[in-house]
Amino acid sequence: MTGALSGLLVADFSRVLAGPYATMLLADMGAEVVKVERPGAGDDTRAWGPPYAGGEATYFLGVNRNKRSIALDLRADVETARALAARADVLVENFRPGTMDRLGLGYDALRELNPGLVYCSITGFGSGEGAGLPGYDLIAQAVGGLMSVTGEPDGPGTKAGVALVDVITGLHAALGILAALRHRDESGAGQRVEVSLLSSLLSALTNHASAYAAAGVVPRAMGNRHPSIVPYEVFQAADRPIVIAAGNDRQFQALCAALERPDLAGDPRYAANASRVAARDTLVAELNAALATRTADDWFERLTAAGVPCGPINDLAAAFALAEDLGLEPAVRIDGVGQVANPVRLSATPPSYHRPPPALGQDDAWVREILAR
Repeated sequence: MTGALSGLLVADFSRVLAGPYATMLLADMGAEVVKVERPGAGDDTRAWGPPYAGGEATYFLGVNRNKRSIALDLRADVETARALAARADVLVENFRPGTMDRLGLGYDALRELNPGLVYCSITGFGSGEGAGLPGYDLIAQAVGGLMSVTGEPDGPGTKAGVALVDVITGLHAALGILAALRHRDESGAGQRVEVSLLSSLLSALTNHASAYAAAGVVPRAMGNRHPSIVPYEVFQAADRPIVIAAGNDRQFQALCAALERPDLAGDPRYAANASRVAARDTLVAELNAALATRTADDWFERLTAAGVPCGPINDLAAAFALAEDLGLEPAVRIDGVGQVANPVRLSATPPSYHRPPPALGQDDAWVREILAR
């Protein structure tokens, strides 16, 4: 089956997470991605283990399927890199700003070779005043405000459990690339796409960022509570925690009925969401007392049947099992290598899984052959 992006050649000069995640998404949709790596070492994440699977770091395996690899010293053999860029539809890089220019691989130099090239640069903090700052996810979470709204109110700032800013930036990069390709379809001209960790994070902070931009409100960490909705947090069932997310008055009324506490729905302190936010502590205490009478699995079944959004706090094994039970097919295997499935479903051109993550430099001969044609 032909992928939606079949026929596109992507020169992937990125490493670690944001860039490789973006290019893997393109590869899943059919693009031919050539991963350019340092001879001898390759992408940093090849060494980021444990854990390992088949001797390979699972970190690297998770974002590099469907790609080819060429080991290339950009200082000693820049002409091969330039030849690849001249043939490519898309180039992705996440070096420190200015590095690609010094190598003769910057956008201005390459668009002379290839006017239709879509050139995507991923940085930590932009190519201007922030060019010298290190583009690490943890740093972006700290200085970008995410850690200030994560964790308990009286505790230190807490990072997300994964490199979430890298992932969000990779998604923005893939979206920008697709928009630029659409423009090229109409005009024939490529363009530069720039995304940064900081700008991507500020956009992804959504309601928190909007609170500041629109009203000057500086949000603070609230643990698992929501600043604007109650009940929308973690509660304690008889055996373990359960999350309840009653986002409107109708769902709250359904929750009270399922808990056999209709008096709570009729209490004027809790009748509307705004009043529930004001009376959060007393309401939460009442709900926890009711929830303590049954197990989390029991409440999950009962509340879901009543139309109340809820769920137990699963570990990853249980999360994958749930997705499997729901028919979402969360995992695939490519030549024996386990992979997380692409979450996008397309009815005519679905993602495909045709190549496991490559060994370092395994496609050197293939790449040089196509460049010689």
